[in-house]
Amino acid sequence: MNLFEKEALINKAAEEFENQSPEALLAFAVERFPNITLACSFGAEDVVLVDMLQKVSPKTDIFYLDTNVHFKETYETRDRLEKHYGLQFVQVLPKLTLEEQALQHGPELWKTSPTDCCNIRKVDPLTDILKNYDAWFTGIRRDQAPTRANAKKVEYDVKFGLVKFNPLADWTSEDVWNYIRNNNLIYNPLHDMNYPSIGCEHCTRQVAPGEDPRAGRWAGFEKTECGLHK
Repeated sequence: MNLFEKEALINKAAEEFENQSPEALLAFAVERFPNITLACSFGAEDVVLVDMLQKVSPKTDIFYLDTNVHFKETYETRDRLEKHYGLQFVQVLPKLTLEEQALQHGPELWKTSPTDCCNIRKVDPLTDILKNYDAWFTGIRRDQAPTRANAKKVEYDVKFGLVKFNPLADWTSEDVWNYIRNNNLIYNPLHDMNYPSIGCEHCTRQVAPGEDPRAGRWAGFEKTECGLHK
């Protein structure tokens, strides 16, 4: 399939599935792009997609970026999900250990240059893993942040050079939590402790009432995204 044909397919699918269910888009995606993967951060949106994907295509790869500095609750959520569904998430590690990063870039790089830290521990590993696939699923939603407001359910990911599916793009936070409760899903307990958006332990704080849901990410820096999404 050349780029022109791929763009035509993407535009048609984005329009066709705009008002259809996430499950319908998941089924279409795995049929059209068998070599597809789901990126999972073990947040609320991603546990919803894990559950849906297990019902639609349980053999599809699901990976996570192990930065080595996730909350212990995040790792525990991973373990509980693996046991519940009988699956094993693909672990994607940075090229540098935390010790090697400290030697090359100074201790606690997340405090001095969080963007560089994200590039080393998230963006570069993501770039490497996505080279193995033709398409990927993400849990981004349009109302999460202004940077995501124009996300389509199907789009071409220019940054990583593959097709990107966002099945929950038009869902609200209430939609996500209704699905979690109605299906009794396992989820990260930090969500019950005022952590609506969960990243690495050093760069995520609790969110106060009335604050933006992503205010707890990289607090004190002019940074709202880790660089995984355009």
